[in-house]
Amino acid sequence: MKERHRALRLYPAFLALVAMLGFSPAWAGEEDGMTLLKNRCASCHNLTGPAPASIHALWERKAPDLFYAGNKFRRKWLISWLQKPVRIRPAGEFYADHIKPGPKRDMVDESTLKPHLALSAADATLAADALMRLRAHDDLIAKEHVPAGTISTSMGSLVFDKFLGCMACHRVKPDFGGLSGPELYTAGDRLRPRFIASYIRSPQAWDPKIWMPNKHVSETRIIQLVHYLQALSKGESHE
Repeated sequence: MKERHRALRLYPAFLALVAMLGFSPAWAGEEDGMTLLKNRCASCHNLTGPAPASIHALWERKAPDLFYAGNKFRRKWLISWLQKPVRIRPAGEFYADHIKPGPKRDMVDESTLKPHLALSAADATLAADALMRLRAHDDLIAKEHVPAGTISTSMGSLVFDKFLGCMACHRVKPDFGGLSGPELYTAGDRLRPRFIASYIRSPQAWDPKIWMPNKHVSETRIIQLVHYLQALSKGESHE
């Protein structure tokens, strides 16, 4: 019993020494990662859900929801991007807040957009690992199956732009495409294939008030779009 009390008295000192030396116990990783997200990300990102339940709440959203980040993102991409963030949404989270009239069409008003914070390599890894554990929509992901395959960029472009009109809101290369949605030329590296398929199938299943329309895309077209976005992320030319 005396030995046990002695160990308990020494335990805080042990933890202080560990912290001073720059080490973290293996079991502390999850807590540290979530603490980092709460301290540095939660002011803009929703980490706990649910998604906005009204149009007003959607308009007030500062940045994408992250409570299903583990269903959505690829860990490797997250670690890289968090160290050197590049804007994914050309006109920010809500397009109307960040545009101005241009000579021929609306332009992005860069003065209204704030840069995303950059993390150290260690913090980016901690954050990415914590985000991978946020999997509120495993149920939606479980319904999807994306077979391996390819599609020519010319055929993919036909489906993406001509058949479904996606380019009105999304860019398929820098400075080519719409401004109101996220760019998609890095989507294959950024997003998990089954998330892409599920989101195309029903955007409102993920984000009930989002303005992206449900076009009731057929299963064949969904798979073609996933393969097209994967091709774009590999740098294959847009024809």
